[in-house]
Amino acid sequence: MATLMGTWWAWVILGFALGVLEVLAPGFIFLGFAIGAVVTGVLVGIGVPAGPTALILVFAVVSVVAWLVLRRLVGVREGQVKVWDRDINDNP
Repeated sequence: MATLMGTWWAWVILGFALGVLEVLAPGFIFLGFAIGAVVTGVLVGIGVPAGPTALILVFAVVSVVAWLVLRRLVGVREGQVKVWDRDINDNP
């Protein structure tokens, strides 16, 4: 398991799999984790020396930060309500 965690492509595949899961279940839930996995894969790929515990910590921290940033950028604002001023069936 530690050997697999030390390979960059395993992290990138995990990131892409979480990205696909985000497409299937939208809501910016899995996208932060996908970003965390890809960033961890890039760090392993460029040769940053880290053990399995450090890699999990990097994955967790980057995932939470990415998730918080995504919620801030694209999440529903407090008090925001969608107002429909036109119906799709209205004639132009």
